[in-house]
Amino acid sequence: MTDTQADHRAAISDIVHGARTALLTTVSDDGNLHARPLAVQDKAFNGTLRFLVQDGSEKVEDIARNPHVNVAIESQGGYLSIAGTATVTRDESVIDELWSPFAEAWFPDGRQDPTIRLLTVEGDSVEYWTQDAGPVGSLVQTLKAAIGKQSQPDTGHHGTVEL
Repeated sequence: MTDTQADHRAAISDIVHGARTALLTTVSDDGNLHARPLAVQDKAFNGTLRFLVQDGSEKVEDIARNPHVNVAIESQGGYLSIAGTATVTRDESVIDELWSPFAEAWFPDGRQDPTIRLLTVEGDSVEYWTQDAGPVGSLVQTLKAAIGKQSQPDTGHHGTVEL
């Protein structure tokens, strides 16, 4: 892996690490795109994201018909768009690993809920935008561009990584 690839992956991991929520976009049975929020379970990114979901939900049904998905993530570090393929399984050991009091709120029977499933997204590519300037610095950069002092705000970096 080149330094540039390592830099890209580090930027992606930083964004995932700072995120609390992701938007999972699936293709519905009528062919429309449908996005839903999910709690970010993994705080590191190695090409795979995992979420706890409920069997029988629309997102699980969409994935059974068409496993191609997109996951969008925002954190103070920037933004990600991860294109990939999703699978839904019942891997008890991984569910135990990801289980938390926050997850408990979404499953009526707690950890013993028989509908708990593991949604895994294997990324194919990731596009990211970092926010190196921070919120105040981004505002200053945007204002400079708005008054003509520079052509566009310079708030961070942009990159694409094929996984």
